[in-house]
This record gives sequence, C-alpha cells and structure tokens, in this order.
Amino acid sequence: MPKKVVPEAERRRRRPTRQGTVLSERLIVETALRMLHEHGTAGLTARRLGAALGADPSTLYRYFAGLDGLTRAIGEELMGRALDSWRPAGTWRADLRALGLAIHASYLAHPQAALLTASRVTGRPREIAVDETILGILRGAGFDDADTVGVYHAFIDLALAFAALDAGALAVKDEAREADENMWISTYARLPAETHPHIAATAHLLVDRMNLSAYPVVLDTLLDRAEARLAAVRAFSEGRGPRSG
Repeated sequence: MPKKVVPEAERRRRRPTRQGTVLSERLIVETALRMLHEHGTAGLTARRLGAALGADPSTLYRYFAGLDGLTRAIGEELMGRALDSWRPAGTWRADLRALGLAIHASYLAHPQAALLTASRVTGRPREIAVDETILGILRGAGFDDADTVGVYHAFIDLALAFAALDAGALAVKDEAREADENMWISTYARLPAETHPHIAATAHLLVDRMNLSAYPVVLDTLLDRAEARLAAVRAFSEGRGPRSG
C-alpha cells in the first residue's frame, strides 16, 4: 500500500533538517532539478535527494507519493515557470505562439528534467492553469469547442514533443553533442554531387539550419492551419463559403 502524503499544514510543523532548512515542496523540487542537472535522471534517487536536503530519504514520502509523485511535481514546475514568464501579446495567435515558445524554453532550461517529464500528465494546479489558459485563448478567439480541443491537443503535444527532442540533444555530453553538430560540416557538406546531388546542392543551407530547433517553424505551420480553419468557419457562419473539414 502506498504511503499517505502528509497534508501541507502538518508538514510545516516539522522540525528543520540537519542543515537547518525547513522543507517544502518547492525546495524539494528545486533541489531535484539541480540534481537532475548535475547527475542526470539516473542520479535522482530518494537517498541522494535526502542527502542533498540533509534529511532522511523517507522524508520525501511525506511530501510526494514517491519518486513518481516528485516527477509530476517537477513537470508541473516547468509548466508553471513557462506560464510565469509568458506575457499576452493581445491577439490569440500571438498569445499562443508566445506561450508555446515559453513552454519550449522552460523545458530546455532543464533538459534532463524535460526528458523525465515531457511525456507525463501531472494533473497538478500549475499545469492545469496552463491548459486553462490555452483553452481560454482558443475559445475567446471564436473556435468552437471541438476545434478548440483539436488545436489544443496539437499545440501542447507539439511543444512537449520538441521539448523532449531538443532536450535530448542538450542532455548528452558536450563532446558528443559537438560531434553531432559538426557532422553537417564534416560529413554532409563534403558529400560529392556525383553521388548525392540533392545534399550537395543544399549543404550550405543544411549547415545553417540543422543545428537549430525546427519548433518555431512547425509551430507557425500549426497556427497557420488553425487560423485558416477559424476563417473558414467564420465565412461559413456568415454564408460566404463552405465550411472546411
């Protein structure tokens, strides 16, 4: 049977750790983020976390339902930081674009944590606030509920998929990442046109682009499609054209 998570009010009455620190969910999450940065996902254990906090490893279970509960809290923190950094621009498309870029940037700031959490649904308040914001932007723009959910689904999955993809490149050791990035110059740019005419013709462009994230471009493509869909629905409702599927 899983251990019961102790309510926050009871946790606050606990004595400080050996280091004189009063524990909190936020402190544990911030410490876990630091450990992920320093040691990777394999280095995040209850024992190591307890040592870093100056507390018994079992203390973790007073705050979270095990390491899985902590993983959810880390994912929530990354989402919450994205929302905290986001500023509405005034139009639905600009607002969504800015929020998508904020989510992507928040995860890439902690690549090891991104790999651990990008595929998770936390169900925690700050993640829910992000979802509510996205759905509110879309419904406020005039999308019906079915289209709202469709665009939301594509939008959030796209942000998290690219977060995981791009975080994967950042999470490897520097020398391995540099070798991968240099491959476009050391290998692709040197392929002869006689055997690889298409790569040779575009090699200079590949060198310029392939080490950058494609997320902004693909995000704009998604928003273009959503904008066209909204325009078609509005035209249909005004009797000016067929409604697109």
